[in-house]
Amino acid sequence: MSDLIDDPSPGQNVPELSVSEISGAIKRTLEGTFGRVRVKGEIGRVFRAQSGHLYFDIKDNKAVLASIAWKGVAANLRTLPEEGLEVVATGRISTFGAQSKYNLIIDDLSPAGVGALMVMLEKRKKALEAEGLFAPDQKKPIPYLPDVIGVVTSPSGAVIRDILHRLRDRFPRKVLIWPVVVQGEKCATEVAAAIRGFNALAPGGPVPRPDVIIVARGGGSLEDLWGFNEELPIRAVADSVIPVISAVGHETDTTLIDFAADIRAPTPTAAAELAVPVRVDLLATLASFDERRLRGLAQGLGQRRDRLRDLARILPKPQAILGERLQSFDGLTARLDGALKGLAERKRRELAEKTGGFGPQILKGFLRERNDRLIGANRMGPTLARLVSTKRDQLKRTDRLSPDLLRRVVIKRDQDRLAALDRMRQTLGYMETLGRGYAVVRTGSGAVVADLAAAQTQAALEIEFRDGRLATANAGAPSKKPKATKPPAKPKTGGDQGSLF
Repeated sequence: MSDLIDDPSPGQNVPELSVSEISGAIKRTLEGTFGRVRVKGEIGRVFRAQSGHLYFDIKDNKAVLASIAWKGVAANLRTLPEEGLEVVATGRISTFGAQSKYNLIIDDLSPAGVGALMVMLEKRKKALEAEGLFAPDQKKPIPYLPDVIGVVTSPSGAVIRDILHRLRDRFPRKVLIWPVVVQGEKCATEVAAAIRGFNALAPGGPVPRPDVIIVARGGGSLEDLWGFNEELPIRAVADSVIPVISAVGHETDTTLIDFAADIRAPTPTAAAELAVPVRVDLLATLASFDERRLRGLAQGLGQRRDRLRDLARILPKPQAILGERLQSFDGLTARLDGALKGLAERKRRELAEKTGGFGPQILKGFLRERNDRLIGANRMGPTLARLVSTKRDQLKRTDRLSPDLLRRVVIKRDQDRLAALDRMRQTLGYMETLGRGYAVVRTGSGAVVADLAAAQTQAALEIEFRDGRLATANAGAPSKKPKATKPPAKPKTGGDQGSLF
């Protein structure tokens, strides 16, 4: 037999496999054996690719397991991988043949117990605190009496009923409820969206903008409250323009949103108490303030009254001030009669002194002066005679003018004056008045009728218009045919003199 086989050696009958075939066989074997596993360990390095995939290591003190969370899974992980966090990873084992590696393909990731959550919570708190999200100078004051209160909580829990009941007992206010999920994967996203939604409301819009926001939830375990430890709601609270009151859990429960809020309430009921004052207490306070005001006003008036009374004691008596003045007045009154008599006597003497020069001599001198002026005027007789002779000579020279020329000048002057007088007569005459729509009523004998009583006594009347006269019979008198007459002819005015009659 040995002669029939060339170079016999053990294993020569095993079939040959390619690298891809052996890699695929290993992959199928691992995925078939470890199709669903849960691995507990500490997260090592973490790398997020630009594609959105997460690459990280899960290790213990002896081995390292490379892990991958594809983009779609990484976006929905409740717990993001952080270096040093102890987790429980759920997934399947697969291989990466190009590098001869095997990996854990992650489907879910959760902290390994409360201790791991506490470590991650403390680490996240330090990171957010380093960014200044918990700084005291970022806190906003809570309004004393808000008009509208926004509440972010579950609409079906006991929390919202406790808040509304407490607000109704203390000071009823308008409440806007933004319903959210307060536990689970969607909690952080919905709470952050509710806070940002309240801030996006326009002041004075159809939906009133809250003056304060209450984020509330009942008590629970650390895992139940974990949504309020995520970065999304914490950053939304830190960016909120509206003051935020955190009321998550009971007194012993603490979440990171408590540090970002403007004030923390131990319970949801306490949050309602922090939001509004007690109406009865407020009324009592206002009443006490009003009482203090009235008491202070009365005390101030009393003090000023006492001060005025003290100052009045220092002032002199009115009798003392007026007594001296009255005495002086009486003295002046007694001296008044004698002073008036003395003044009249003095004025009389002054008048006598000033009129003493007016006597007969003054009158004689005045008459003498007038007589001299009259004599001087008589001496001017020849001068006046010469002036009269000069005027007479001038008059004689006018006789030399042609009589016809003088007559035409005089006639022309008289005609102009006569025409002017006629124009004045026409302007002032009643015919111009008739042209403006008036009429003259006369009796049959031509007498003017000025009132209704006189007209009623006439049997016939004559009415003169601008362009003629109309005779008419009065009521009760026999009718006569109206006869129109022409107005009297106007006198002619022309270039020649004409007749005045």
